Amino acid sequence: MSRPLIAALLACAATTPLAAKEGMFTPEQLPEIAEDLRETGLEIDPETLSELTGFPMGAIVSLGGCSASFVSPEGLVVTNHHCARGSVQYNSTAENNYLVDGFLARTKGDELQAAPGSRIYVTTEFSDVTERMRAGTEDLEPRARYDLVEQRMKDLTAECERDAGHRCQVASFYGGAEYKLIKRLEVKDVRLVYAPADAIGKYGGDIDNWMWPRHTGDFAFYRAYVGPDGSSAEYAEDNVPYRPEHHLKVSAAGLDDGDFVMAAGYPGSTSRYAMLAEVENTFDWSYPTFGSLLREWIATIETAAPEGSDARVKYESRLAGLNNFEKNLRGQIEGARRVGLVERRRQREAALAEWIAADPSRADYGTAIADLEALAQESAAAARTGFWYNNATRPQLLSAAQRIYRLAKEREKPDARREPGYQERDMAFFRQGLQALDRRYDPAVDKAEWLLFLDGYLQQPNDERVVAFDQALTLTPDMDRAALSAKLDSLYQGTSLDESATRLALMDASVAELEASDDPFMQLAIALYDYERELEDESEQRSGRALALRPAYMDAITQWQRSQGMATYPDANSTLRVTYGKVLGGSPRDGMAYLPFTTLEGILEKHTGEDPFNAPERQLKEIREGDYGPYALDSIGSVPVNFLSDLDSTGGNSGSATLNGRAELVGLLFDGTFESVNSDWDFDPRTTRTIHVDTRYMLWVMDKVDGADALIEEMDIVR
Repeated sequence: MSRPLIAALLACAATTPLAAKEGMFTPEQLPEIAEDLRETGLEIDPETLSELTGFPMGAIVSLGGCSASFVSPEGLVVTNHHCARGSVQYNSTAENNYLVDGFLARTKGDELQAAPGSRIYVTTEFSDVTERMRAGTEDLEPRARYDLVEQRMKDLTAECERDAGHRCQVASFYGGAEYKLIKRLEVKDVRLVYAPADAIGKYGGDIDNWMWPRHTGDFAFYRAYVGPDGSSAEYAEDNVPYRPEHHLKVSAAGLDDGDFVMAAGYPGSTSRYAMLAEVENTFDWSYPTFGSLLREWIATIETAAPEGSDARVKYESRLAGLNNFEKNLRGQIEGARRVGLVERRRQREAALAEWIAADPSRADYGTAIADLEALAQESAAAARTGFWYNNATRPQLLSAAQRIYRLAKEREKPDARREPGYQERDMAFFRQGLQALDRRYDPAVDKAEWLLFLDGYLQQPNDERVVAFDQALTLTPDMDRAALSAKLDSLYQGTSLDESATRLALMDASVAELEASDDPFMQLAIALYDYERELEDESEQRSGRALALRPAYMDAITQWQRSQGMATYPDANSTLRVTYGKVLGGSPRDGMAYLPFTTLEGILEKHTGEDPFNAPERQLKEIREGDYGPYALDSIGSVPVNFLSDLDSTGGNSGSATLNGRAELVGLLFDGTFESVNSDWDFDPRTTRTIHVDTRYMLWVMDKVDGADALIEEMDIVR
């Protein structure tokens, strides 16, 4: 495949629907758009942005699902409140609830261990490994192709991780046309430093989620620790703060409407190049079906885990995630309808087909795309068929049993041949995941969830039921709810997998030892093992076919867009990306206007005294007294709380550093507007807006409300 013609983006910005601000660019692409970066407002040398270990990119880190950045030479890391909230929840109980009260470590000795499995990843090296990954794969059968590519990924990763304390990733771009090897220092000792109360960090809750205007203090701080010799180390009292090579200065001077901003972070995934069949299945079936289930799921947890109970504390993170996902899906569905996404994708594919047919030398593209279309249809059918079974096997103890049994099976192979997730490099995460279950599991809530999922499963036609599952649970067509409930009770009463010590001990058990177990969840996991492997094999066969077809499709897209004066950039894939634009309000629909900033006074206007609009009294007092300190923005006459930009972002960008033209931290990206969420599939420059928490509000809360003076002193504040 040809390299994407990024320079074309500048030459044709006036005539192409691909706006200059669209695109989650890889850092190495940025020198090609240096002129536009400068014209938009970047003041530092654009070439420096392509240096992943230089400034400012060297200060940007991944949390493995969220983004973050170093803001002091003592390993202080800032991210979103909702990214650190799992650690706040993990350390909370009904009696000592940091979600309600907030948490601030007055000294380093007061900092708390983050939730098990928490990591900070610092990029140290980056290289192109496309030739090694793709060589000799073209003529292989699909499964052999998949196996070879996966094995090469594992081999490259193993070679890279010979340097102890590092975590490596082979990332695929453009559907497998390019591969990059990324090496990162793995900081394993992560500690919670400061998180404001939910009444600030989650102000507005699910009501305001994805909405504008917004008044959310979505920020929190971790600290990275390493061994005394500077190496990656598990938690230990004698560990010392990590000293990053680069950290960001934090701006208290801020920015104003129309100012340049860019965000650097790790967006999870987009589907801008998904085919029509994938789009139709997603928006006609998958999203509506899952959205309905999510609403029932949320209600089930809220009923089984009442407010104020220890069970509710354990399930707070899950509820927040489910509510976020449900609202996102509604936004996706509404956005797809508003822009006519399915029809737009149909028109794009028709135009692409016309371009291919216009030149006989492009015939191979047409063949590959037809085969990929058939594959997309197969994958959609498999997703629909497996939907209810996959949900019916969600219970946490069953999932733990399945993972433990799979681990025993995989350990019968050499480490290099094991499936990803079951190699020795994965065992720390494996163990921590089993440990974390203690603070995220309640049998009554788990059972209530399972009954909900089984209700849906049992309503499916016989050809979508799984014989092994039905037999193992003795599910019969005439089984009523009382009998089903009693059956599940027997599983929960007969298990010891609800004990952390039992789960951890079973990590070392052999296949024979597990098969001799009388634990009902382990027995169920074993009964489902062969069927699960059949599903996995079918999925890997499809993936092997895609590895041959999708690069050709992406090359066709690239060449066609080039002929139309447009450019191609890779879909997001959890690797470092930069997006840039300006502070900008908008008008997402007729009669509606979004101002670019919200203010402290907006918090007062929304305040009801009841969750989620229950700002702390200390904060309300400071606002009423007009005590802005040095953090006010003259043009709005107040302290800015959140602001809008036209940046291109998606999930995983949460916590991304929002930088001004001098690469100073001016905000944290934390959300998009409801009208923007569909941009994962189809970017609309008119409606796409990203929401950021302003660093002036962050500093104001730290200074005036929570008394986090020591942290302010620790950071380099630009005034």
